[in-house]
Amino acid sequence: MKKNQIIFVHVFYWLLLLFKYVVTYLNSEDYHINLINVTLFTANFLSFYINYFFIAPKFFNPRRLYLSILGYFLGVVVFVFFRYSFEEVLLPIFAGFRNYAEGTSFVFYFYDNIYYSALSIFVSTSLWLFTYYSKLEKERVQLIEEKKNAELQALKTQINPHFIFNSLNNIYSLVYQNSDKALPALEELSQLLRYSTKDLEKDFIQLDKEVGYMESLIALEKLRIKNPDLILFNKNLKNPKLLISPMLLVPFVENAFKHGDINGKGMELKVSDDNSRLYFYLKNSKKQRMKDFSSGIGIANVRKRLQLIYPDRHWLEITETEDTFIVDLKIELDKNKSAVY
Repeated sequence: MKKNQIIFVHVFYWLLLLFKYVVTYLNSEDYHINLINVTLFTANFLSFYINYFFIAPKFFNPRRLYLSILGYFLGVVVFVFFRYSFEEVLLPIFAGFRNYAEGTSFVFYFYDNIYYSALSIFVSTSLWLFTYYSKLEKERVQLIEEKKNAELQALKTQINPHFIFNSLNNIYSLVYQNSDKALPALEELSQLLRYSTKDLEKDFIQLDKEVGYMESLIALEKLRIKNPDLILFNKNLKNPKLLISPMLLVPFVENAFKHGDINGKGMELKVSDDNSRLYFYLKNSKKQRMKDFSSGIGIANVRKRLQLIYPDRHWLEITETEDTFIVDLKIELDKNKSAVY
């Protein structure tokens, strides 16, 4: 639901409630009743938005029903607090009368006002829930779109004729030289293509598959690099079956090979995990005259997907100097999501 539609629903509700009080006012000449209706409307308005902006977002939890019930009664308490302050404290001081008979117990006052507060608290909570789930649905659709963009970007990057031609040409040279590296290189290319066409269809894949793709990519890139020993790759996975959204780590490596000075100064890459926390570190030198190293589509896409998939569960720092590019990423993976194959 769009913002202007949400505002319309709020305005419509209050116009209906105001209409009710106006009709009551026009049909009554009792000064006391009209003044009490004003205090009742004010208490409803204040408790409605305190519940909408603070109580419902804080206490609603579909997995813990008792918190939602507690939040509802807290909204009632807020309503009772305002109405009691207006009618039993301020009215006697400024108007010389109170709504309830003097000596009425607070327990009875609270019980009686559960009825008067029910509509506003119920409508307030319902509108917040509707807005909340509308936002979740919007994020879900956005996440699907971002995933499709990531898949498309991956296909453009990995399954393009230029990349395949270079890899096959390098493998052909190894075969021609009767090198023992030819068969492993062909297997790496096969793994890479399999990942790009199959695993990207899934919402989550095993961590070792994502890292395995990087290993295949590095192995193929090493075929065209003069000094492959300059690429330092340190892997330490204690929980390789943890699940991660695909193509979150790979774009950084692709970016390094595409724009980095790998032949000249190499690349340092570290991947490890501790319990359910993933650590990813990448450092490489930039090519001369290379600007805005971190502004590529792939990295921008990763930023968005991290925000959607791991909100408040990731920490990404990209440090870019004149000649160096560093990525430091930590992700709290869901330890309840793991796969055994």
